[in-house]
Amino acid sequence: MNEKIKTGRWDVAEVLETQDDIDMYLEIAFESGDPKQIAKALGNVARVQGMLDVSKRTGLNREHLYNSLSENGNPTLQTLTTVIDILGYQLSVLPKKRNAPKIIG
Repeated sequence: MNEKIKTGRWDVAEVLETQDDIDMYLEIAFESGDPKQIAKALGNVARVQGMLDVSKRTGLNREHLYNSLSENGNPTLQTLTTVIDILGYQLSVLPKKRNAPKIIG
């Protein structure tokens, strides 16, 4: 019995069904600290919400968004903050966990 199993390419955008799914997915991507994974995750979420709509709302070219928000993209900080805002998020900076408190002064 030599049945061939057909497989297709897995697309994370197909399983991001709820806002909680998207929130967790982006949180994990940002926690990785990997710029390529962050850009790709933002691109996937933009696809879920409709890349054409995101393009119109950001004023950025759709092709530019696809390229910038891919694993091999290198989006500018301007592009990242604009897309993050349109997707309903904000970028913030938190201090890393420190071993011992530092006294300043």
